[in-house]
Amino acid sequence: MENTKLKELKEKLTKIEAGGGAKRIAKHHEAGKLTARERIAMLLDPDSFVEIGQFVTHRATEFGMTEVEAPAEGVITGYGLIDGRQVYVYSQDFTVIGGTLGEMHAAKICRVMDLALKTGCPIIGINDSGGARIQEGVDALNGYGEIFKRNTLASGVIPQISVILGPCAGGAVYSPALTDYIFMVENISQMFITGPQVIKSVTGEEVTPENLGGAKTHNTRSGVAHFMAATEEECFRQIRQLLQYLPSNNLEEAPRTTCSDPVGRLEDTLQTIIPPEPNRPYDVKEILKLVLDQGEFFEVQAKYATNIVVGYGRLNGQTVGIIANQPKFLAGCLDINASDKAARFIRFCDAFNIPLLTLVDTPGYLPGTEQEYGGIIRHGAKLLYAYSEATVPKITLILRKAYGGAYLAMCARSLGADQIIAWPSAEIAVMGPEGAANIIFRKEIAGAEDPVAVRQEKIDEYRERFANPYVAAGRGYVDTVIDPAETRPYLIQSLEALATKKESRPGKKHGNFPV
Repeated sequence: MENTKLKELKEKLTKIEAGGGAKRIAKHHEAGKLTARERIAMLLDPDSFVEIGQFVTHRATEFGMTEVEAPAEGVITGYGLIDGRQVYVYSQDFTVIGGTLGEMHAAKICRVMDLALKTGCPIIGINDSGGARIQEGVDALNGYGEIFKRNTLASGVIPQISVILGPCAGGAVYSPALTDYIFMVENISQMFITGPQVIKSVTGEEVTPENLGGAKTHNTRSGVAHFMAATEEECFRQIRQLLQYLPSNNLEEAPRTTCSDPVGRLEDTLQTIIPPEPNRPYDVKEILKLVLDQGEFFEVQAKYATNIVVGYGRLNGQTVGIIANQPKFLAGCLDINASDKAARFIRFCDAFNIPLLTLVDTPGYLPGTEQEYGGIIRHGAKLLYAYSEATVPKITLILRKAYGGAYLAMCARSLGADQIIAWPSAEIAVMGPEGAANIIFRKEIAGAEDPVAVRQEKIDEYRERFANPYVAAGRGYVDTVIDPAETRPYLIQSLEALATKKESRPGKKHGNFPV
C-alpha cells in the first residue's frame, strides 16, 4: 500500500517536472532559451532550490480548459540560496500553455511574494509568458492586480528583481515596472504594452518586436530596463553580482566584505585627472576605479542617460551607492532622463540603508525647448526630492563645475549632505564664468574698444573670485578642500564617521513625489 502511494507521488512529480513535454522543450531550446527549471538551477546555488506549489492546478472550465493539463500551472515557484543567502523565486514556463497567467498561476506567484515579504528575503521573478490566459477572462486580470498590489507593498521592504527572458506584453509588463531592477537578454527579451501587430493596425507604423521592446531599446532609449546581457548565463551572473551589494531587506545593512585594498592608499594620478581646460571632457569612471576597493564599480543603467553615472562600489568593504556627473557626455549636464535615473537609484539606496556618494561636475541643466516641453522642471524636482528625503549618510565630492540649480540638485549642503569635500579644481558658483561675465559686465563689454579682450578679462576676474571652492568653504557650504590623491582615505574616514548617523523626517502617510 505504502509503495503504491510513493510510486504515485513519484509519477506525479515526474510528470510535473516534464513541463510541457519533450517536444515543446526541444522547440524552446531551439529558440535559444533555457527552460523554467534550467533557469532556476543556473541562478541559484547548486542543489539549493526547494519547490513549493508544484501540485497546484487551474480551475478553468470554459473553452475546453477542462481537458487541458498544465503541469505546475505554468510557473515554478519556491526558494533557494544565492551565495548562501535565501531568496524566493518564480519562473514562468513557456512550454506550458505559453506560460500564460491564470487565476492559480497568479496565486502561486503571490504565495512566494507573501513568503518573501514575511521572511525578509529578495524576490526574483523570471518572466516568459504569452500574457493573460484568455480562457480565464477576468480571473486572469484579477491575478495581475493581486501581483501589482504585492509589488507595491513590498517596495522598499525587500529587493524585487525582474528577469525578462521571453515575451512580456500588455498588463504583464507592469509587475516588472513596479520592481527595483529589470534584467534583459539580447534577442530573447521583449517588453511592450501593445505589440507590433496592434501598432500597425492602429497607427500604420511597422516595427519589429526587437526594435519595439527588445533589450537594447529598453536599456538605451526608454530606460525601462537596468541591465542587458548577451546570454541567459551572463544575465544570471549579473543578478548574483548585484545581490552581493544589497541587503536582504530594509532592516538589514548591506553585506560587508573583507577589504584587502589599503584604506590609506594614495593616488597621485587623481591630481592630474581633471583637464586644465574647463570645457575639456574626461571619464568620471576613471576616478571611481582609482578610489573604490579593488577599482570595482558595478554600474546600473550603463547605457541610458549616460550623462550621469549610477551604481555600486565598496569603500573599505562597505557598499556605497554612487551618483556621478559624466563630463564625457553632454558635458555632464542634468536633463530629464538623468534626473529620473538618479532619483530612482537614490530612493532605492535610501530604502535599503546604502550610503550615498555623489561626485559633482556639472555646468547646469541641459537647455532647449525639448527639455522644457518635456517637463525638465518636474523631472528635475525628482532629484531634489530624492536627495532631500534620503536619511542615509550622504557624502558629496565636488570635482570641478558645480553651477546654479544643478549644484544644489547634486546633493548640496542645503539638501542634507553630511560631508561635502572639494578638490582644488572645484568651481562653485551661480553660473559659469562666461555666462556670468556676459550678464554682470555686459555694459562694460559693450562699450569697450575691444569687447573680446574686455570680456575675457572679466571672465578671468570672475573665475578667480568665485569659480573656486574657497568662497563656498568660507561660508561653510564645503567642509574641506583636499589633495585629490587623498580622496580614498578621506572618503573612508568620512563614511566611518557617519556610520552611526540617525535622522528622522516629519511623521506623515507619504510625501507627494513629483512623478
